Amino acid sequence: WLVSDNMHHQWLLLAACFWVIFMFMVASKFITLTFKDPDGYSAKQEPLILTAVTKVEEVHVPAQKHWPEEFQPTGKAFSGNLIHQALVHMERLELLRNVCRDTALRNLSHTAVSKFVLDRIFVCDKHKILFCQTPKVGNTQWKKVLIVLNGAFSSIEEIPENIVHDHEKNGLPRLSSFSDSEIKKRLNLYFKFFIVRDPFERLISAFKDKFVHNPRFEPWYRHEIAPGIIRKYRRNRTETRGLQFEDFVRYLGDPNHRWLDLQFGDHIIHWVTYVELCAPCEIPYSVIGHHETLEDDAPFILKAAGIDHLVSYPTIPPGITVYNRTKVERYFSGVSKRDIRRLYARFEGDFKLFGYREPDFLL
Repeated sequence: WLVSDNMHHQWLLLAACFWVIFMFMVASKFITLTFKDPDGYSAKQEPLILTAVTKVEEVHVPAQKHWPEEFQPTGKAFSGNLIHQALVHMERLELLRNVCRDTALRNLSHTAVSKFVLDRIFVCDKHKILFCQTPKVGNTQWKKVLIVLNGAFSSIEEIPENIVHDHEKNGLPRLSSFSDSEIKKRLNLYFKFFIVRDPFERLISAFKDKFVHNPRFEPWYRHEIAPGIIRKYRRNRTETRGLQFEDFVRYLGDPNHRWLDLQFGDHIIHWVTYVELCAPCEIPYSVIGHHETLEDDAPFILKAAGIDHLVSYPTIPPGITVYNRTKVERYFSGVSKRDIRRLYARFEGDFKLFGYREPDFLL
């Protein structure tokens, strides 16, 4: 019995030593990742003009150390999956940091923190959370989470669908609605996150949602934006069908696309780059989730933000987050190699920053 007891104590001591060593390594790596090198971020940038709105002064803030209490040793048993998730997300931030410092990709990875960006970021002051909206990546569900946290509704099930995107009624203030000093304070102190997915698959989703199915009945996409793209980018002038995917790709890959973007206004948020939407090299995000691993990332984000005991992410239908390579290849099969390469050239920053591989059909 004494031998067994001694062995038990030895195993506990060994486990404790392992835990201390592990947390030391994790903390060291985390500090390295989150406190960004000013040499890589302080260069003056020209504002990226996306919409005809007034820009606010560019915001540069230091990254804060945000390491949730759940990851600190408490004497209780710790979750191996939680540790694995923490390491995955730290690796994503490390990749982001390295790509942000790549001078060859600066034009594709950096943007001014303009009003366009601040309009994309929703605020939950009660729990000190900022969420940057990246359309066609399951943002509706995250909006519901924040609506509940802000107290507009007591549960996600109670939120009417028509309220989620009605920013006059959903109780979600945008970061742009605050003063410059309040914006800087929130960017410095709050937990910040957004979600990404394979850039080309996201464009397919945007095309289908806005120009094919249009489930929310937004007629301006079909009756105003689509004709504008067709007039400039359709090669076969005798073709009378509605907007085709190859027309859409040709527009997005055109280096001079911005003259149309100005006419389309904020509707372009459904297909502009993550860089243009969320300024990931300028704003020190705490976590970046991936749509392809949302089943793991959503619970991790809730836990890291300290709100997992208050709200749950809505149930994810089976298979909905899986990357559909066949679908992507089918859509791009009718697009010329030249147009695909031009499209990739525009979205290369998104591919590199978030670890998405270059499509095989681009080679």
